[in-house]
Amino acid sequence: MPHPPGLSEPPGLSAAERRLWAAFPTGARVVLGDDRPAGPLPDRIVRAEVINRLLLGAGETRTGAVAAVRLTGAYITGCLDVSNGTVEHPLRLERCRLVEAPRLSNARTGQLRFAECRMPGFDGGGLQADGYLSLSGSEIEGEVRLPRAQLLGGFRMNGTRITASAPDKWALFSGSMVVEVGLFARNAEITGGVRFVGAKMNGGLFMEGTTLSNPGRIALDAQNMVVENTCEFSAGFRAIGTVRLRSARFNGILSFSKGILDSADPKRMALHASHMVCDELLLWPSEKIEGRVSLSYSKIDLIMDHPSIWPDELYLNGLTYQTLRGGGFKDRLSWVSRDPEFHLQPYEQLAAWYHGIGHDVLARKVQLAKLRARRRKVHAVSRVWNLVLDWTVGYGYRPWLAFAWFAVLLAVGTTVFSLDHPKGIKQPAEQPHFHALVYSLDLLIPIDTFGQQQAFDPQNWSRWVAYALIATGWVLATALIAGVTRVLRPN
Repeated sequence: MPHPPGLSEPPGLSAAERRLWAAFPTGARVVLGDDRPAGPLPDRIVRAEVINRLLLGAGETRTGAVAAVRLTGAYITGCLDVSNGTVEHPLRLERCRLVEAPRLSNARTGQLRFAECRMPGFDGGGLQADGYLSLSGSEIEGEVRLPRAQLLGGFRMNGTRITASAPDKWALFSGSMVVEVGLFARNAEITGGVRFVGAKMNGGLFMEGTTLSNPGRIALDAQNMVVENTCEFSAGFRAIGTVRLRSARFNGILSFSKGILDSADPKRMALHASHMVCDELLLWPSEKIEGRVSLSYSKIDLIMDHPSIWPDELYLNGLTYQTLRGGGFKDRLSWVSRDPEFHLQPYEQLAAWYHGIGHDVLARKVQLAKLRARRRKVHAVSRVWNLVLDWTVGYGYRPWLAFAWFAVLLAVGTTVFSLDHPKGIKQPAEQPHFHALVYSLDLLIPIDTFGQQQAFDPQNWSRWVAYALIATGWVLATALIAGVTRVLRPN
């Protein structure tokens, strides 16, 4: 019985194409070879227009069977182009060589699999795939474009190798892409920038063992990306260039555990993660981060890191967190001091965290470290007064220092005036008995308390000791009041 009009095998098909056409109604796999052809072998050539026609409904379908294009080891000439079309049949190409980049922009499809294929690019802008899109194991020399794509079955790029056509070109370009189920790009090698700006990964993002290489440029641009579940840049992940996660949101774990972050330029950002929201950040790569890191104005519930991986420049102004793990107290002081510009907030946040977990002594030490760091940024006169506050009362956080200084000066004065008694200046009947300890105490206390200072006048060299005690007494009293009441502390 003849086929209905439009479904019969078209004339002029090669032997390989006839096999594909005949296998399409049942979705049987057509194997033209076990390896990927390097050149146009005559018995493996399949024209892309034949695949296009089958995908767009020119082939026969049978009740009880799933029509599909399943082709292995083909050399595909022409352009596989179903742009703006509706593809109701699965496409599965394995170990095929595509001469031209497939075009699926604004197409509506089911499952798409390009496994271990080689092609000069991929255009899927606006693609809506109800099944998954897989490029696993493929070698792509050119740009993979997926702006506005909606991949409801997930996106797989495990073991994929993508090489951008030029240093200033993107290797993987997408914007506002939506991926359900998850994006899996494990053990991939991508040379050139990867752009996930505004993407939404509802099933997580998994890039363990993957290398992103774009030295001196953006290796990964994922600003405003939203990831549900887990985001893994870990277990051998390597980024040569900047990883930009500014304003991204991670509703789960963001992990760089046992990865490598290297900007390839110490003046560039290795990790730009400012204004980010994250439940848990595991910033513990296998090596020290090479380049700058910014977590400014981010909100992170848990940060787990280690001093061995911190870069020389670390921007933490505006960062808030609930829990810190890794590193001791001295390490955390070093952590907040790595910003080239002084900011109060990182110290205040760290002090608040120590206070919140019941370590009030450490919280006060952080506040003291904050004021000492601030001292280096003020002008010379303020710096001198700040030094006095620090040495005498520890900016009010160590008031016992004032009493220690007071005790030392009192001992000095008592010794000096025991050896060289001051001369009495009152009438004998009014003259009190001289006591070196009480006299020294009267000199140190700014208010004449015991009457000894008004009754005796030091002589010779001891006069200068008396002057020094009076002056230091005023300094100690002023510093104690200023420190304890925080008069000089910035808001």
